[in-house]
Amino acid sequence: MKTVYTSCMRHGFLLVHKPKGPTSHDIVAQLRRSLGEQKIGHLGTLDPLASGLMVLAVGGKALKVVELFNKLPKVYEAGITLGTTSTTYDSEGVLEVQKPKAGWLPPDDASRIQALIDDRFLGKIQQVPPAFSAIHVGGERAYKKAMRGEDVEMQARETTISVCKVTGYSFPMVTLEVHCDSGTYIRSLAHDLGISLRCGGYLSSLVRTAVGEWRLKNALAPDAIRWIDVVPLKDILTGFVSRELSTSEWGEIQHGRPIEGDMDPEVPFIAWFDGLPVALLERSRKSEGMLKPRKVF
Repeated sequence: MKTVYTSCMRHGFLLVHKPKGPTSHDIVAQLRRSLGEQKIGHLGTLDPLASGLMVLAVGGKALKVVELFNKLPKVYEAGITLGTTSTTYDSEGVLEVQKPKAGWLPPDDASRIQALIDDRFLGKIQQVPPAFSAIHVGGERAYKKAMRGEDVEMQARETTISVCKVTGYSFPMVTLEVHCDSGTYIRSLAHDLGISLRCGGYLSSLVRTAVGEWRLKNALAPDAIRWIDVVPLKDILTGFVSRELSTSEWGEIQHGRPIEGDMDPEVPFIAWFDGLPVALLERSRKSEGMLKPRKVF
């Protein structure tokens, strides 16, 4: 009898254009309903006030490879309002107009702001995340403590900003194009830029335009997405180091047993069989010259 493959057996990634307003959880829940698939995850959230590209993993096999994409760089278009601060570093917080510090004058053109950014906010930098964030502090989300009025001591962390370009300026509004590591807080960048300019500032708009090689221009609105829009897993994984398994090797991998081979321990390694990705392999720590299955798709 011929096997019939239904749409619900498809595994892969979706490029979604998240609108401003709903949470990332709302978008995932909407796609679970419309596609009839509960196993959907993402490669990074966006705040409700942000819009732009979300990359979703659809199907259990796709969820198993999300870890390979967790550290992809991001690109954002950020709007910053100068002269005002926010308790959350964005427009959701309590806003307070600032009295400019002594010696401060509004920059007369974008070049002065760009020069300051080039001096202080490019390359590897130390960044303190906002207290209103999902980072765990003392076993609890920081924002929960902050909402109760508790003092939350956030630890600085290193991140890398490779590009931070002023694309528009008319006081009090500055727009930036930012290329950065995963985990960079654009809200903190806006806040810190305001401090450096001696007038305060907060993030008033944010659009994510790229995640790794994926671009917002190729994403679809949540309401428009159908099963046919899921990019198959075999297309997602073609760029990784790979190895084609023999029939006997695939049999060993299916039973969780190692096979002969070696690999760079720092490079993800995809095993293929019959033209499909079937497993994520890693170097065996117990047996030299052997590869063991880390995850079988």
